[in-house]
Amino acid sequence: MSLIRQAPHRHFTFAHGDITPSERAPPRSLKICLVDKAAHLVKMPVMKIIIFNGSPRGKASNTNIMVEAFSEGAREAGAEVENVFLVEKKIHHCMGCFHCWIKTPGKCTIKDDMAGLLEKFNGADLIVYATPLYIDNVSGLMKVFMDRLVPLADPHFGPDANGECRHAFQKGRKIPKIGVIANCGFPEQSHFQVLRLLFKRIARNMGSELAVEIYRAEGELMKNTSILLKPTLWNYKRLLAKAGTEVVKNGCLSAETTSALEKPLISRGTYIKKANKYWDEKLSVTST
Repeated sequence: MSLIRQAPHRHFTFAHGDITPSERAPPRSLKICLVDKAAHLVKMPVMKIIIFNGSPRGKASNTNIMVEAFSEGAREAGAEVENVFLVEKKIHHCMGCFHCWIKTPGKCTIKDDMAGLLEKFNGADLIVYATPLYIDNVSGLMKVFMDRLVPLADPHFGPDANGECRHAFQKGRKIPKIGVIANCGFPEQSHFQVLRLLFKRIARNMGSELAVEIYRAEGELMKNTSILLKPTLWNYKRLLAKAGTEVVKNGCLSAETTSALEKPLISRGTYIKKANKYWDEKLSVTST
């Protein structure tokens, strides 16, 4: 059981005038026909996707709602998908001792759950980092996990394609593609500037490809139960499923899907109004 205190979910209320007709497009099934029957005549290798979920809320998180929709599309396309909740794992901070490079090459000397997570990492074709946005960055859980990936790197300096030094993956190791699924409570996509750069740098460090980038502002709407917002959320989840499909079939997301995933769920003004009203109501209760 997690010892991290769960933050209350923000459920904003909506009236008919708050959501435009285009935002109320009729919901359609998340199920997508993804694999041509003829493909079954040839045995194809199965893509293995490991999603490391760094939300402290775990299975109850907005992050997980996005991950589950993405995973559905990937599974329908034939991939093997595993969603690992870091909050359920015991992961100590990296000590920067470099024993994993010198004394026990490729293995960390800290005894916790990280050894098993490194095995999962090593066996994946695609690694997805799933995280809420905390202070313009990944969650603390995710950062601790990322720091502990040092055993996979080579201690020697080596240049990237532009001549900048990095610690590349150790020779002989499988290099997976990487992806990111993130959300925040703010209404603007601009809040993901740090993450966009961070994961480009991670791909560059690994000598890998950033195959999936999904960033969701207005993330607090993911759990909203308003009947007026339900069609909008269903359509967004369909897009997430489509993204999962595309990465399995094509190795990356199309520009069209990426662009669609960036569009706001509701208007910026409506979101700000509803969010501020929610907090006013919460603050009025605590002050009485």
